[in-house]
Amino acid sequence: MEETAGTVLVVDDEDIVREVVCTYLEREGFETRQASAGRAAVALIETEPFDLIVLDVMLPEIDGFSILSQLRKRTDVPVILLTARTEETDRVLGLELGADDYVVKPFSPRELAARVRTVLRRTTRAEPPAPSTPLSFDGLEIDGRSREVRVDGHPVELTAKEFDLLLFLASSPRQVFSRGQLLEQVWDSSTDWQDASTVTVHIRRIRRKIEKDANEPRWLATVWGVGYRFEP
Repeated sequence: MEETAGTVLVVDDEDIVREVVCTYLEREGFETRQASAGRAAVALIETEPFDLIVLDVMLPEIDGFSILSQLRKRTDVPVILLTARTEETDRVLGLELGADDYVVKPFSPRELAARVRTVLRRTTRAEPPAPSTPLSFDGLEIDGRSREVRVDGHPVELTAKEFDLLLFLASSPRQVFSRGQLLEQVWDSSTDWQDASTVTVHIRRIRRKIEKDANEPRWLATVWGVGYRFEP
């Protein structure tokens, strides 16, 4: 039996959108499942494993943002948001909640299929070797092998991408990285298709979790006009 490229859940309340997207994905070798409303999507997510979820923001019963928020508490399965909204605040909200990418309607199904392949390639690539010993600083410990973070001895829960970003910066203390460099190194991507604000959003989320005062960060410093660095 021929191996599939992965299983994708497509969640959208418009029948034609689901059908067209699934058709293009199946041509690319993916298996697909569909849901037209929030509760049906949640039921599928809770009972079946998916390699990626294409999730519309405007859904009946439970909206896409709420589904994504709950999803990120349990798993880092890649999510591409579909949205008819073009406001920057909505795009940033999606990134803050943990979306891996977003596509604004109307969109090209061929482009969406390409985004699916790119996100899966990025999130399933082989991880670089983790440091053999934990990185220890004044009150902060980052264990690359167990992928655990502790602040003053207390465990901190980070998403997979938040951990990757923190570990990368902490592995090169005081070195400044631009958002473009971080996209290339941590996301295996570039600003050609991925919004550089993805980095900004993830930095903000990490600060909320590890800093005593996210507005006056101790560890993750902003170098204005350049990027970010880790202060040991």
